[in-house]
Amino acid sequence: MKNRSIDTLLCLMATLRDPVRGCSWDVIQTPASIVPFTIEEAYEVADAIDRGDHDDLRDELGDLLLQVVFQSRMAEEAGTFTFADVVESIVGKLVRRHPHVFDVNGSPLPMDQRVEDPRAVEAAWQRIKAQERAEKERRTGGRNPAASPLGDVPLVLPALKRAEKISRKAAGYGFDWPNTHDVIAKVREEADEVEDSLRQGDSKAIAEEIGDLLFSVANLARHAGVDAEEALRQGTRKFERRFAAMAQRLAGQGHALSSSDLPAMEAAWQAVKRDEA
Repeated sequence: MKNRSIDTLLCLMATLRDPVRGCSWDVIQTPASIVPFTIEEAYEVADAIDRGDHDDLRDELGDLLLQVVFQSRMAEEAGTFTFADVVESIVGKLVRRHPHVFDVNGSPLPMDQRVEDPRAVEAAWQRIKAQERAEKERRTGGRNPAASPLGDVPLVLPALKRAEKISRKAAGYGFDWPNTHDVIAKVREEADEVEDSLRQGDSKAIAEEIGDLLFSVANLARHAGVDAEEALRQGTRKFERRFAAMAQRLAGQGHALSSSDLPAMEAAWQAVKRDEA
């Protein structure tokens, strides 16, 4: 196997972006135009992990790394920053946010100086992030677009993940339910409001109340220590698996899925659940 370094990838990207020798597609791209590809590659990494496909994960991580190199190359061409600056930034952040692991120079602390309490680590992490936000606002003279208390959660995140992050940030200010049981009560309350809006037939109110219900469920997942995005992904996978098994069971009985009625599908569905149990 050839020994490839990051420098090899950086050189390849520079060639692809060369106006004379490069690729015509790569040359015309902008930071904004490749954002959809970056998001897609991140999801494909998650998918490879879900499937436990290590070979595919290796390839998808390479594709995701390419997006970082691509953006860095365009920034270098614009004279704003380089890939080395990106590396320096994340290294500095990791050292700064892990004072329980590293000293200020990035060297590992002796074991007797380490902080092992996860709650203390989380509290320190949030405190350091708050200091970083304050410093960013100071540098920009208060022109930080994320100056809102909840404004630095990216809009581009999946809705469920953004709901979880927004609610977690609000909880950091003390605006939160005291326990999981209270969140369950809120979920039930929102479900009742969805039912009321459905009864009234107001489509705008229905959409709004369903949004409130989903936000409450995201909060419930956070309180339960569950990643809502991952829970939904796994729940959808389970549905897909059971639906396919239901179709196979119907086919084994001589019935096509497309011509089966709901009672027949429900019976097959329950049989599949019993088999799994």
